[in-house]
Amino acid sequence: MRRISIFGSTGSIGQNTIDLIRRAPQDYEVVALTGGANIALLARDAREFRAQIAVTADESRLAELRDALAGSGVQAAAGRHALREAASRPADWVMSAIVGAAGLAPGLEALSHGTTLALANKESLVTAGPLLMGEAQAHGARILPVDSEHSAVFQALVGEERSEVERVIITASGGPFRTWDQARLEGATLEQACKHPNWAMGQRITIDSASMFNKAMEVIETKEYFGFLPEQIEVLVHPESMVHALVGFRDGALMAHLGAPDMRHAIGYALHWPERRDLPVARLDLAKLGRLRFEAPDEVRFPALRLAREVMATGGLAGAAFNAAKEAALDLFIAQRIGFCDMARLVEQVLAAMSARGELASTGLTLECVAQADEVARARLLDGAQVKA
Repeated sequence: MRRISIFGSTGSIGQNTIDLIRRAPQDYEVVALTGGANIALLARDAREFRAQIAVTADESRLAELRDALAGSGVQAAAGRHALREAASRPADWVMSAIVGAAGLAPGLEALSHGTTLALANKESLVTAGPLLMGEAQAHGARILPVDSEHSAVFQALVGEERSEVERVIITASGGPFRTWDQARLEGATLEQACKHPNWAMGQRITIDSASMFNKAMEVIETKEYFGFLPEQIEVLVHPESMVHALVGFRDGALMAHLGAPDMRHAIGYALHWPERRDLPVARLDLAKLGRLRFEAPDEVRFPALRLAREVMATGGLAGAAFNAAKEAALDLFIAQRIGFCDMARLVEQVLAAMSARGELASTGLTLECVAQADEVARARLLDGAQVKA
C-alpha cells in the first residue's frame, strides 16, 4: 500500500487524482489532503479516504473545517505552516496541484524528505526551477511531470539520450480566441475567456490558456525541468488538442505523444510510474477525427510567449517576477478591473521596471528571495495598473 498526499485536492487536477485512487482504494493510504475555500469537498474526501490530516490554506476557515470533520478522526489544520507540516509527513508520492506560487514551499518540503513529487504546479519550476531541481537531487527525490505537455515529452524520452534531442515542440489549443483579431481581443470578456474549446479546467488556468500565459509558463517549465536550451523549445498551435508534445531528434525523426484531452492520462502515468496501468480515458479514433491541424503562434496578439523567452534570457528572479505579475494581473481581470489584453501589457511593464532597478538579479535562488521578488512584482503591478473602481 502506497502512502500518498494530494496538495490542491479540491481543484481539477486534485479531483482527477481522487478519481483514480477511488477506483483502487485498497492500493493507497491517504496521508494528507489540502484545499482552499471548498471546505465541504475537502472534508468529504478526507472522510472518505480516512486521511491523517486535512488542511485549508485559508486560516479563517479552520473552524468550519473542524466542524465538517468532527468525529471522523481526521486532523484539521489551516495556513501556510500547516501546509508545510503536512508536506513533511512521510509519504511515498505527493501530488503538487496547488495553484500559484503558494505551491512552491510545500513541494520543496516534500522533496527534502526524499518523496516522489508529481508536479502539476508549474509555478514551482517557473519561479524557482534550479532551487526545486537542486532540492530533489540533494535528497534523492524524484519529480514526475503532470502537465500534459511535459508528461508527453517525458514519455517520448523513455529509452532516449537527451543529447540526441534536437528540438522539443509543445502544443497549445489556441484557446477560445485563436482566430480573434487584435481589435476583438481588446474587448474579450471574462465569460468568454472562461470557455475553453477542449479542456475542462479551473477558472484561472482556463483564462491563462486563453491569453497563452499558460503556454508561456510551460515553455519556461520545459527549460527548467528537462534542461533544454530556450532555442530548442518550440510552440505550435494545435486546435484539436490531441498531440500534446513532440520531440525531434538529430536524425530528423519526430516522436509525438497523442491522447484525448483528459488530465487523467498524465496523472495516471505519474501515479503508476514506471508501470503503465489501465486508465478510464477515451481511446482515440483517428479515422473519425479525420485531421490534425498545426499553426504557428502569433506572438503579436499573444505576447506572453515572447515574454517567456525574455524571462529565460534574463534568468535570476525573472521567473518569479513574471509569475507574480501574471497572477496579480489575472486577479484584476477576474475582478473585471482591467481588460483582457491589459494583462500582458502590465506584466511586461513590471518586468521592465524591475530589470531597470536591478531587482531581477540573483546570485543564488532561495525561497526567501523568490518570495521577495514575488511581493515586489505584485506591488509594482498594482501601482502601475489603471484599474476600474
